[in-house]
Amino acid sequence: MTVRMTIAVIVAFCAGMQTAPAQQRTYCNPLNIDYGYGAIPNFTEWGKHRTTADPVITLFKGNYFLFSTNQYGYWWSPNMMEWTFVPRLFLKPYHKVYDELCAPAAGVIGDTLLLIGSTHTNTFPLWMSTDPTQDRWTEAVDSFPAGAWDPAFFTDDDGRLYLYWGSSNDKPIVGQEIDRATLRPIGEKKELIRLNDAEHGWERFGEHADNTFLKPFIEGAWMNKHNGKYYLQYAAPGTEFSGYGDGVYISEHPLGPFLYQDHNPFAMKPGGFARGAGHGATFQDLYGNWWHVGTIAISVKNNFERRIGYWPAGFDQDGILYSNTAYGDYPHYMPEGPVDHRQNQFTGWMLLNYNRPVTVSSTLGGYAPNYAVDENMKTYWSAVSGSSKEWIMTDLGEVSTVHAVQINYADQHASLMGKQPGLYHRYTLQSSVDGKRWTMLADKRANTKDVPHDYIHLPKPLSARYIRMENIHVPTGTFALSGLRVFGMGSGAAPDS
Repeated sequence: MTVRMTIAVIVAFCAGMQTAPAQQRTYCNPLNIDYGYGAIPNFTEWGKHRTTADPVITLFKGNYFLFSTNQYGYWWSPNMMEWTFVPRLFLKPYHKVYDELCAPAAGVIGDTLLLIGSTHTNTFPLWMSTDPTQDRWTEAVDSFPAGAWDPAFFTDDDGRLYLYWGSSNDKPIVGQEIDRATLRPIGEKKELIRLNDAEHGWERFGEHADNTFLKPFIEGAWMNKHNGKYYLQYAAPGTEFSGYGDGVYISEHPLGPFLYQDHNPFAMKPGGFARGAGHGATFQDLYGNWWHVGTIAISVKNNFERRIGYWPAGFDQDGILYSNTAYGDYPHYMPEGPVDHRQNQFTGWMLLNYNRPVTVSSTLGGYAPNYAVDENMKTYWSAVSGSSKEWIMTDLGEVSTVHAVQINYADQHASLMGKQPGLYHRYTLQSSVDGKRWTMLADKRANTKDVPHDYIHLPKPLSARYIRMENIHVPTGTFALSGLRVFGMGSGAAPDS
């Protein structure tokens, strides 16, 4: 980092992070990507819904590739902001499963990207590509003999390839070397780590880590190497819980022995709007900055109703792996160069309409309007229909400076399953100071994209007290929102600390 950049970062941080360099972009979790709908029939008995989880992001040939559970394809991006979906089926008819790459593993060997999904058999193909942006894949082997559930690849500095896996409440995370020429296992698999919930309280089962009767799950292995040390990561205690997080063990060797890092879990977000940060992957961006991508729990219509988020991560001066999830579902600046993630890239914009008055066009049953502003993605407001007559208006309580709006759709009376092409949302977003004269904030009447967690960073901040959203089109079901979130600054004085 240059002296000039260092000074700029310090000045922005000391100013309360309320200003940013011109045109610096922001993002807000959950990721706004075109999530598929649940594909397993008995998982939709309480309602059809969008879902994915268990993400891995891999930087390959200057682009980011995002793979996650049951999406019938994958995404790629040049900047971690705009994601392009590539539809593809990796499994074959004889597999006879609903899953389409559950909890996939992606790894890089030289100029080749490897990919496989979870399996309890050795009949799954291991795929490879040198040009995944163009959907050019071939089978590296048609039946990978080291098939495993929740797999993760790791290529060491010396070129040796390793596989880690495990998802169980009574079995450990294991590892094994893989011959990079034949892609067959070398030697015996080795037990590496187990849960120890008697000593590690965060590993205990339950929404409040208070269930000592059911055994928690260890799953979602991932490996990174930093300064000669190996960081074996794992998820616990269960994907449906707000406390779902990732822990880490450290070793001098890729197959152990491993020691529990004192600072654990290193990735956790048990509160706020988007909760959970487990079963993910830690990766570097184009500038060398570390990130952690993970699973966000909704788990209302099914335990496996989930989303994806990513958070700044890194290694401190003592070699401690960390992830900075503070305000992790609020707008953050996307770095445009090397940064110190211990200095949060939080914009400083506050949520202006938390539990503020809401007016709507209609309400379906008990899906009350206040659920759109209660900062809980597990609850939502629903109109009685998905027609263009439906609308919602939130009152900020006072005239405030608005910088951004996030629109989080919920699934009510959805009729879709699996990955569906051609879906889109259309709406208008308007603002007013007095509730009478309105200004257009975002005109999405001609939108052709599927934006279930749309995020609008305004070109210029504006003064407003009321924000009104008018529905034009939803892909399926009713017009329903789990969060209409307005970000900016109020008129009051900032607190002393």
